[in-house]
Amino acid sequence: MSASRVLVLNSGSSSVKYQLLDMRDSSRLAAGLVERIGEQSSRLKHTPLATGGGPREWTGPIADHDAALKAVAEELSKDGLGLDSPELVAIGHRVVHGGKTFTEPTVIDETVLAEIERLIPVAPLHNPANLTGIRTARALRPDLPQVAVFDTAFHTTMPESAARYAIDVETADAHRIRRYGFHGTSHAYVSRATAKLLGKAPEDVNVIVLHLGNGASASAVRGGRCVDTSMGLTPLEGLVMGTRSGDTDPAVIFHLARVGKMSIDEIDTLLNKKSGLVGLCGDNDMREIRRRIDEGDEQAELAFDIYIHRLKKYIGAYYAVLGTVDAIAFTAGVGENAAPVREAAVAGLETLGLAVDRDRNAVRSDEPRLISPADARVKVAVVPTDEELEIATQTYALVARH
Repeated sequence: MSASRVLVLNSGSSSVKYQLLDMRDSSRLAAGLVERIGEQSSRLKHTPLATGGGPREWTGPIADHDAALKAVAEELSKDGLGLDSPELVAIGHRVVHGGKTFTEPTVIDETVLAEIERLIPVAPLHNPANLTGIRTARALRPDLPQVAVFDTAFHTTMPESAARYAIDVETADAHRIRRYGFHGTSHAYVSRATAKLLGKAPEDVNVIVLHLGNGASASAVRGGRCVDTSMGLTPLEGLVMGTRSGDTDPAVIFHLARVGKMSIDEIDTLLNKKSGLVGLCGDNDMREIRRRIDEGDEQAELAFDIYIHRLKKYIGAYYAVLGTVDAIAFTAGVGENAAPVREAAVAGLETLGLAVDRDRNAVRSDEPRLISPADARVKVAVVPTDEELEIATQTYALVARH
């Protein structure tokens, strides 16, 4: 296959993130973001990485995703990288929810679009935006293969014992209620990169991956296959996050409805947007929380302690699920940059073979690295995630096979 470029699109409800990669060497040719789509103050930031030029910014009204992608195409054309280039082999789309149907990257056709649309009830915030981006890109380049890479796909290897909730089976099946998991492209990339860091093949390594950003999730990966993950039917389950509560007693919802007289929509907003770190202390930026702790803020310290307590519970649980653990990998914004989080998460777990070397942990780097002592039984790693590269790699491999 002579053409080697893949455009990766991540379409949100009011934004489009994009990267253009050359898969001959996985180099980035361009990257950018369109945000506040539908507003008068829409903004496009484009960085032409191939030419080494500085970023270009444009502010003004961008009515919809169709206009946004046309603006992206125009910026790429200015660098000789337009969507009409014969070097462009495919467009890869991030799609949040693929349900049980999509277990691997999939070439998009009308049947695939219909199934993504059918899954909107379990991903009402994400799948509609993903669909809009796909339809717009297909209209711009109807001749080009378009590939959907699903956040949930990596987690479809979970056994039923991990994926099922303990509720009436007929009710669960009728409404597609089960644990799907999210951040799958990140967990897939980081688990493989961790194996490479250890000098082993993915199938020979058991890894606990901790994707800690504003959204946060953990996964247990045995021999390259996910066997459990912390997010569930939606991204609300699991770890304490920036604005999401993570695990709560389901009866909290009944209590808030009956006693607090809150509507379902109000409870949804509370648990998804007004909980987690921001609900506990008013901040969801870990840097700001650590600054407040250093100044003696007890509320910020309690929020941090709750965050770490939940994280430790999942490390211990996934250690038990895997039986043998070769490494724990921290990734995403908090995982890659917050040394105090990494240190606190494994503190006291020395009997499990876990420890962090303080000097190694303090090093800032964009490269995968070990932060555990040299003789540690279980390696602790920091592995920067690269979801765009993962989407591009899966897209290119699929198109090459066909």
